[in-house]
Amino acid sequence: MIDSHCHLDGKAFDEDRQAAIERAQAAGLECLLAIGTGEGPPDLEAGLRMCDLHPLFLATVGVHPHNSSATKEEDYARLAQLADHPKVVAIGEIGLDYHYDFSPREVQREVFRRHLQIAKAKQMPIVIHTREAWNDTLALLDEHWETKLGGVFHCFTGNWQQARQALDRNFHLGIGGVSTYPRAQELREAIAQAPLDRLLLETDAPYLAPVPHRGKRNEPAYLVNTAQTVAQVLGKTSAEIDAATTANFYALFCKAKIIRKANFATLEQLS
Repeated sequence: MIDSHCHLDGKAFDEDRQAAIERAQAAGLECLLAIGTGEGPPDLEAGLRMCDLHPLFLATVGVHPHNSSATKEEDYARLAQLADHPKVVAIGEIGLDYHYDFSPREVQREVFRRHLQIAKAKQMPIVIHTREAWNDTLALLDEHWETKLGGVFHCFTGNWQQARQALDRNFHLGIGGVSTYPRAQELREAIAQAPLDRLLLETDAPYLAPVPHRGKRNEPAYLVNTAQTVAQVLGKTSAEIDAATTANFYALFCKAKIIRKANFATLEQLS
């Protein structure tokens, strides 16, 4: 399995970060995508620090919409630099959050647009965060994004109509712990109708722990529970979901595929 979205750099893991990584490996995870937004600018390297900590990690770089107001012109140049790091596979998480409005909406939209420009220039996929801003998010994508590059709607919790809108724009759906919640029937119906080759699994750790861990700190090892729910919804085995979503991850994040092949080649040389 692959956790396609987690935040193990945060303070929630300060006391047992290494143990959480070991639990993830024991649960069968072969890769964790460390989302590089961290606490926001000027620190843009939170994800890369996880890559330095353990070979299980790949990373993204970007500014979360909450921190849009802190973004300065020099940050865009630095993000473009960091995108060239061999373990950075996407730009994100980026987008719009109108629920909290920690940054003014017009600033969020401008920062989102600038990230889309960087991702286009680097020909990289994007990881989208959108909350109570669905229509504005789609409008900006339609105006400023190259559909062929793809990406993922992280923590997708919408209905089938919204899922279809994302899929029609060549995006994957990031499915996390919310899919296990009793009231998330509309989301499960969307998962049931979505093509299997467009689904990714994620935890968003330390947030949104799945049942039976709901209310606790989330961690990558709990991805097993989300995979079980998706398997039940689609009438498949957990092993089939694990294999399919892992293949989907490598198909979307092309640099990850290159790294995986290099790792396998190294292992063969060592053997």
